[in-house]
Order: sequence, then C-alpha cells, then structure tokens
Amino acid sequence: MKLFLDTANIEQIRQAWDWGILDGVTTNPFHIANTGRKAMDVYQEILDIVDGPISLECVTLTAPEIVEEGRALAKLHKNVVVKVPLMKEGLKAVKIFAKEGIKTNVTVTFSPLQALLAAKCGATYISPFVGRLDAAGHFGMELVKQIKTIYTNYGFETQLLAAAMRHPTHVLESALAGADVCTMAFDIMEQMYKHPMTDIVIEQFLNDWARVPK
Repeated sequence: MKLFLDTANIEQIRQAWDWGILDGVTTNPFHIANTGRKAMDVYQEILDIVDGPISLECVTLTAPEIVEEGRALAKLHKNVVVKVPLMKEGLKAVKIFAKEGIKTNVTVTFSPLQALLAAKCGATYISPFVGRLDAAGHFGMELVKQIKTIYTNYGFETQLLAAAMRHPTHVLESALAGADVCTMAFDIMEQMYKHPMTDIVIEQFLNDWARVPK
C-alpha cells in the first residue's frame, strides 16, 4: 500500500520525504488556504520535493472549466494528478482526461456506486472519505471494502485511495482491506512508527549494552 501525505505544509512534506516511506502527496483547498501562500508557489515547491504522484484539486464546476483547469495543472509536472469532484460534470472531464493521458483523482466519494461510475470513466484514483463518513454515523471503512470488491469483480484499473484518515487504525484497516493507497495527515503518519513496547525494549537493550565490558 502506497502512503501519501495529505497536506500542503512544506516542512511536514520535507520531513516525511526524508523518512523514506512517502510515496506521494494529496492537497485540497483547505490545505492550500492554510499556507497563506499562492497556490502555484506551493504546488511547485511540493513537486520539487516529492518524486511521486501529487494530487492538485480543480475548483471549477463545469466539464469545460474542469478540463481547462486540469490541463493547466497537468502541465506543471509529469507527477501531477488532477483532483476532480465526483459529479456528472466532473466525470465527463475525467473521461476526457483519460483519453489525453492525464492522471486523475476523483474525490469527495461517499458511495460504492459513485466509485463504480468513476472507474467506468477511467479515473486513475478514487478517494473514498472514510473519516467523514464515520463522523456522519456511517462505517467509512465499509465503503473501502465495497469499492475494493467491485473493482476486483470487474478488473477496473482505478486505484483505491483511502482518504480522510482520522487515526492510525484507519490506516491499518485500509491495508487489510487491500487499498492501493492511503493518504493521511502528518501526525497520523508519524504515529505509525510508535509503540510503547518498542521504546521499552530499545531502552532495555541500551542498558544491557552499557553493562558490556569496554
């Protein structure tokens, strides 16, 4: 399972890339707005740091506008993945992008039938929002499992990108469900390294080594 960082925080991206386990980055208008910087400046800096898929979001709502915006984003770098909202106009644009060889990430996905439609239109990635479904009283991870089953049934090449992770257990459940990608906040990625038993045993080994004659 590929691990993506869901942020536009440059320092966090640099740190995660330095760890050697980061495969890509997803951004959205919320993350970009929080930087207080121009979007294109942030995009270019991310593209310079991470050699992997970088999802940049379209913010227009008609197919012609989305296509125009997506084409411009795709020209920034070969690693750009155009994020497109899951709606009729968005999927019309996805079909055009697929024919042109532009990679897409169909976002704000909340049902398996939506995911089916996106795959039929040639989406590169589908992003089910797990945590947001949980917050609305649904079982978000069930959506990931349903999409995985549908894509396996019909041999769709669209990659399942589990999004809106709220804790490390979501990452674990995504891996167990067979998600191709999991995107998460920096703190969740950092928590994946941690276990109290690891700290205890490391300390024990260091104490034991200190007793070894020098």
